[in-house]
Amino acid sequence: ENRPDIILSYTIKPVIYASIAARLAGVKHIFSMITGLGFSFVGNGWKQRMVAMISSVLFKISLHQNTKVFFQNPDDKSEFVARKFIIEKKTVIINGSGVDISAFKVTPIPSSPRFLMIARLLKEKGVAEYVEAAKIIKQTYPNAQFELAGWIDDAPSAIKQEQLDSWVDDGHVKFLGKLSDVRTAISECNIYVLPSYREGTPRTVLEAMAMGRPIITTDAPGCRETVEHNLNGLLVSVKNSKALANAMEFFIENPSKIIGMGKASRVIAEEKYDVHKVNELILREMDINL
Repeated sequence: ENRPDIILSYTIKPVIYASIAARLAGVKHIFSMITGLGFSFVGNGWKQRMVAMISSVLFKISLHQNTKVFFQNPDDKSEFVARKFIIEKKTVIINGSGVDISAFKVTPIPSSPRFLMIARLLKEKGVAEYVEAAKIIKQTYPNAQFELAGWIDDAPSAIKQEQLDSWVDDGHVKFLGKLSDVRTAISECNIYVLPSYREGTPRTVLEAMAMGRPIITTDAPGCRETVEHNLNGLLVSVKNSKALANAMEFFIENPSKIIGMGKASRVIAEEKYDVHKVNELILREMDINL
């Protein structure tokens, strides 16, 4: 009915379905953005393997029709090329979805140790590792605060409500629920944490960087691109609560590093992740007279 001239889809299901539908509808310019591989490519359980197998077939069918495919990190691009989902010359790497640096402004950093994680409450986001690291830290630094924002959905790897309740009841974390605006929560923390197993480019990390917060995240695809180790934050190994706790302790013991690393985060956000620069690159690569 709409017959668009151009279509740009993102996230796994829209990329697959929209690319196929656009081809059938005769759309001339089909573009996709891979924002992460999600549940289907993380882990080795039989469900993951089954979904990955089906997704692989569908990606090969759908992306074959694309003019170009945008990737948010080089690891995802390499994997898609290696699996022959897409040919190299049709790929473009962009710096995530970008962040509106005028909306996410630098705010004063609290002096007391206050950590924040914002994510869907899924196993692969590293929620359990965050809580375990909080438990370790509180044994030595009982005044340290750990906040968790997000929501539980029906994904196979979702954290159970009973588990979340026990973490809150034990006093390990304070649960903020699902936030419509994350800026207040970010401005009330002094360190932002995302121990994810894999991302496209994590938007919440970019938002925290834009607001001048140092970052602790994993040396994993999509996450490692946001942090220059010891410049604007610290990288830790995946699924390693002890390493995560050590990074948290570093900032507690070296509060002077927080301001400097936070300033570096803002500079990187401005230079690399400004949404206007990201969008300009996308439009230039689409090479269409709009």
